Amino acid sequence: MTRVLVTGARGQVGTDLVRLLAGEAEVVAHDRASLDLADPAAIVARVRESRPAVIVNAGAYTAVDRAESEPELARAVNATAPGVLAAEAKRAGALLIHYSTDYVFDGTKPSAYVETDATAPLSAYGRTKLEGEQAIAASGCDHVILRTSWVYAPHGKNFMLTMLRLAAEREELRIVSDQHGAPTSSLQLARATRAILADPARARAASGIYHATAAGETTWSEFAREIFTRWSKLRAGFKAPRVVPIATAEYPTPAHRPANSVLSSAKLAATLGVRIPDWREGLDEALSGLAAR
Repeated sequence: MTRVLVTGARGQVGTDLVRLLAGEAEVVAHDRASLDLADPAAIVARVRESRPAVIVNAGAYTAVDRAESEPELARAVNATAPGVLAAEAKRAGALLIHYSTDYVFDGTKPSAYVETDATAPLSAYGRTKLEGEQAIAASGCDHVILRTSWVYAPHGKNFMLTMLRLAAEREELRIVSDQHGAPTSSLQLARATRAILADPARARAASGIYHATAAGETTWSEFAREIFTRWSKLRAGFKAPRVVPIATAEYPTPAHRPANSVLSSAKLAATLGVRIPDWREGLDEALSGLAAR
């Protein structure tokens, strides 16, 4: 069995990936308690003691707004740590799979972003994630960087769970309607990663950056409406709040967000043979998983 080291193993994607790989790979799973990505020495120690053939970096600093006041911590986890992991992957001859973000773009492009489009992050989070990408590329290790967007799951902290919590508290929710993207479930992303791991030689031969989001696109306000519509079919008596679309300017946040976060995943399909289904399919699956708990 291939030995796979997974960081951020209790995060949204990490949790699903560890579960999916059970029985298919020898998984060495580390959460923040056993591997603090802000500690470079700990990263080196964990990688060298486990001697993995593949490293999947599912850990990240993802508090987008808080990163504006904690840029150095965000940089340590999102930029320095990937660089250390990449250096260790190069040393060990391991393949590194790393998750990045739509926030490396400024969102001004009118159509879906492709991997060769110029980056121009608007936030500390986006800048540190871009620095992580650059550190990996500079290391010379075999790598697959997967830029994704609007990740959610039946566990953790995310938009879907926040909407369901607020629905129980309020009759009306004002949600931004002028930011576009593709909600991508953690399970969809974990499955895509497992598909890449099924043919590591192909991934090594095609090292680089790939966009990996669910098919289709929507806005935050429409995403909220879909969550409520689909949840009402699973939960008798659920009363959906009114969703009032608002402009980004009406909901100021410390971090600026791209207006267009839609990414084209055509390269992922053409080069690695991996296709991610429509975001609505991922939402149905996530809500069904939540309802079954």
